[in-house]
Amino acid sequence: MAHTRPTDGGDSAMDQTAATAKPETARPEPTSETEARLLKLRELAASDPLAAQDRTWSLIQQLGERKAEAELGELYRLGTPPRGLEGPTEGILVTPLIHPAADFALRTLTGAWMPWLGKSFDAQAAHGYNRLAPSARWPAKLFWPLYGTKPDVGARAAFDFETAVEPGKADPDVEVLKIDYGPVESNPRFIIRQIRDELVELVPDTYLGKILWRSADERYTCIGYFALRQPAGT
Repeated sequence: MAHTRPTDGGDSAMDQTAATAKPETARPEPTSETEARLLKLRELAASDPLAAQDRTWSLIQQLGERKAEAELGELYRLGTPPRGLEGPTEGILVTPLIHPAADFALRTLTGAWMPWLGKSFDAQAAHGYNRLAPSARWPAKLFWPLYGTKPDVGARAAFDFETAVEPGKADPDVEVLKIDYGPVESNPRFIIRQIRDELVELVPDTYLGKILWRSADERYTCIGYFALRQPAGT
């Protein structure tokens, strides 16, 4: 007569646990080289935020030098809306996208003298301003004779803006930090109040932005890309 081994229920409990355990969710594979590069940079940011920032900044600059509009657009769409962005940032014009002749002239000018240094943010007030080189004070008077810049630490403060996280005007399916000059009455009507910038974060403390031109019928056209960064880990 065969004898069966008595059990204490442990095996059946293990079987039940195995049956009910949820499988780990696999991370979706990147769909492009640009997305794969950004995912690697974000992974690096977890262990070495400074290196991740430097490499992201270099990537942005390389794409700008090549005027790689499609890749910049893809990188931008992979970004997330900055929240709580506070204090001054360093800025660069990545590439203008106005017209080939205008773009060449602007690149030549800014290659010799770049008056724009970046932006400064006040998250609680949902407000901010641009930081210009001190040497930009009097040239700015040529364009906007009735507008005055203000002293800032190592710079001139100019062109205030309002901020909020909302869907982008050029990319309605992307959440962005809007940087809108239009509602600020003190801004010059010539050029400045027709501009709306939109910003996304790529890796911590490193941001890619679009410069949008607002037409009279409230249509928005991307006329360039810019980038901002703060010291990594702030």
